[in-house]
Amino acid sequence: MSSARQRSTANGTQTQEGQRPRLLIADDQPPILDALEMLLRPEGYRLDRAASPRQLIECLASESYDAVLMDMNYTRDTTSGAEGIDLLAEIQSYGLRVPIIVMTAWSSVELAVEAMRRGAADFIQKPWDNARLLTVLRTQLDLHRVQRQADMLEAENRFLRAEGLPTLIAESRAMQPVLEMIARIGPSDANVLITGEHGTGKEVVAQTLHMLSPRAPRSLVAVNTGALPEGTFESEIFGHVKGAFTDARTDRIGRFELADHGTLFLDEIANVPLRQQAKLLRVLETGELERVGSSKTRKVDVRLLSATNADLHKESEEGRFRPDLLFRLNTVEIHLPPLRERREDVPLLAGHFLARWSKRYRRLLSGFAPRALEMMMQYAWPGNVRELDHCVERAVLMARTEKVDIGDLNLTPPRSAATSTSLDEMSLEAVESILIRKALARAQGNVSQAAEALGLSRGALYRRMEKYAI
Repeated sequence: MSSARQRSTANGTQTQEGQRPRLLIADDQPPILDALEMLLRPEGYRLDRAASPRQLIECLASESYDAVLMDMNYTRDTTSGAEGIDLLAEIQSYGLRVPIIVMTAWSSVELAVEAMRRGAADFIQKPWDNARLLTVLRTQLDLHRVQRQADMLEAENRFLRAEGLPTLIAESRAMQPVLEMIARIGPSDANVLITGEHGTGKEVVAQTLHMLSPRAPRSLVAVNTGALPEGTFESEIFGHVKGAFTDARTDRIGRFELADHGTLFLDEIANVPLRQQAKLLRVLETGELERVGSSKTRKVDVRLLSATNADLHKESEEGRFRPDLLFRLNTVEIHLPPLRERREDVPLLAGHFLARWSKRYRRLLSGFAPRALEMMMQYAWPGNVRELDHCVERAVLMARTEKVDIGDLNLTPPRSAATSTSLDEMSLEAVESILIRKALARAQGNVSQAAEALGLSRGALYRRMEKYAI
């Protein structure tokens, strides 16, 4: 087999370029780095170099590696290994799960034990033996690979058992690829773009991804970027210092800092103004930000999940969304089908909502009448799962018997709602709901364009959409 993109890896198998193990090698002596490259590149490793502790930390903050091979002594202190010990402690404080193999020409049992105690996976003495170094690397890469597979399997098991996870009800065939993707990428740190119509459950998917990840013990910070006025966007996302503007009476921590070492969920990401997209991109590329009014750079370690009902690829082609930001957001893209394409889930979802609202409002309801269930199965659900939730909540309040009946649902097919009833007979709320749905349809779901057509701000339109379960 011959291919320009295939190389022989350290374990002798053929693999694609993107699957070759990626190593970070760190030493302050260029000849040492050159020697490591001469040994490791022919073995199929992809290599990045760092000439100082600070460069090493910057590389780990911006890229993902399969292993790190680092010196214990740098220019500050060339014999004790103390600088390497401090560096190990700093790496561990970031919670990075990557095998670290340390090297030093001043080997001692005490230093090796201390390095292992601080998180090193193994220890190499300089000048190294090539065969031993390669063996140690292969062993640590294999162990790391097995550990990642075990973590993924455990995450999949947790997902199936739904232990501590938000309720994600999905048994239809259309949702199976979504569930498989969530189980596969949940344990990773990959940025995820979640797409789908309004009300399809994008936030529930974000919550599930967070709970499946190693960041689960830390915060999931959610922001509806579409509801943020442009004037306050920077302050909300990046924070500000006292006196940065007229109303800045105290320092404020932004959402990125609140989500440090956790997960940040940016909903309605398509509505972020272009000027703010550049600042968002910078944080994603460098992990660095400044609060409004401050020149102090702060580092953050955040996994970003974002969601939109818009076609970001089309928005990018038409100049309304930065292509480079889109590339950063959608390392993985998960598309949620609308409820009309997963009708098998309607009875399950309706039953779940019925149990929840019956408990909330203390109503003794045993289920749905057959004709009520039939109508729910036939209804198009333009507002998707969110509309079904609101519908069942209302039905729980209105039900006169132990079963929810067709009249309690108050469902009218959208077409007949506009044709069988004259405007004189409709309430202001009903007319407003129809106008909003039509504006969103004309704008192909773009909230900003629909709001402009209706003469509303984005925030005002979002509040009405929530009110009418759109």
